[in-house]
Amino acid sequence: MTIQEQIEQKIQQAIQPDFLEVINESHMHNVPTGSESHFKVTVVSGDFQGIRLIARHQRINGILA
Repeated sequence: MTIQEQIEQKIQQAIQPDFLEVINESHMHNVPTGSESHFKVTVVSGDFQGIRLIARHQRINGILA
């Protein structure tokens, strides 16, 4: 299972998002070919309603820790 797939699975299990997009942006950074080190994650969920942006980031980072 790729790191991208692991990220998707962890987030889906934790919050059942309405929309989830995980994009591997590693190729845009100075890393070896085939690296999985930089990702852009977009999550839309009713769980985030009324929660400040920083708390949303902290929640996702906690899920992925």
